[in-house]
Amino acid sequence: MLTADRLITGHAKRHLPTGGWNKFVYAVTFHQLNLGDSAAERARKELNTRIAKQLEGGSRFVPILTRKGGVGKTTVTTLLGMALATTREDRIIAIDANPDRGTLSERVTKQTRATVRDVVHRAASITGFTDFSTLVSRDETRLDILASDTDPLLSEAFDENDYNVVADLAARYYSIVLTDCGTGIVHSVMRATLNRADSVVIVSGGSVDEARLASETLTWLEANGYGALVKNAIVALNTATQGTNLVKLDEIESHFKSRVRDIVRIPYDPLLAAGSVVSYKDLKQVTKDAARTLAGLVLDGLPARRGA
Repeated sequence: MLTADRLITGHAKRHLPTGGWNKFVYAVTFHQLNLGDSAAERARKELNTRIAKQLEGGSRFVPILTRKGGVGKTTVTTLLGMALATTREDRIIAIDANPDRGTLSERVTKQTRATVRDVVHRAASITGFTDFSTLVSRDETRLDILASDTDPLLSEAFDENDYNVVADLAARYYSIVLTDCGTGIVHSVMRATLNRADSVVIVSGGSVDEARLASETLTWLEANGYGALVKNAIVALNTATQGTNLVKLDEIESHFKSRVRDIVRIPYDPLLAAGSVVSYKDLKQVTKDAARTLAGLVLDGLPARRGA
């Protein structure tokens, strides 16, 4: 990005504090005492830099997977997309590729009734971003959402060829493509999703059964030639599911950390529990912090340049 910090040469100087006590001290001393940013503010800016990492050479694809319904896969997709869109300057899209009617589009205010099926049908006539943008809903964070089919009979017909058509078009206009996959790992769209993946997010609930199924997902990926994705994967542990308070989350985290790159806890938030439209700015700060942490970890695992 074209910022003064990057373009202007000269001696390094302490940046003006941008928040908290240090900013107050700077103000009341009439700019005579500059303590710089606090440790917390420096950490916030460092995370912003990681999330805003520049990507060259085409789109990056990140599917969000789970083997069990009801563990918050769509919630995690929404949070991740919003955290990315809030911080980054490029375009982010989340595609609902659930073959059995997904609910991703219900997490934002709908601006269109179009779905993945419309993208497939109109693919030949989509010649620019303006054409594509009429088929998505844009959240206040600038996250674009492409809905799945609402008719279950049509949804079942959405296969890997259809997904590839949608993904090819999304790759023209977006830097990061999140895919909210259907429940399970052997449905018709999964192979196409994984073949494009630069990284994956595995969603687990906090119960023993949910964690076991998430672990089995990793085992399946390893057994089917996706071992590199497992090593680069992030596990999002949704602590709002039933049974979470009955288990030792530290033990679950230790297990996953031995298999994947990192793990993030997603806390309970009443706004998310409602299962309706998500207003990112109204989420609890701890929830936004978790979403931003997840976003930073995902970007850490994406190549800055294609082939790097």
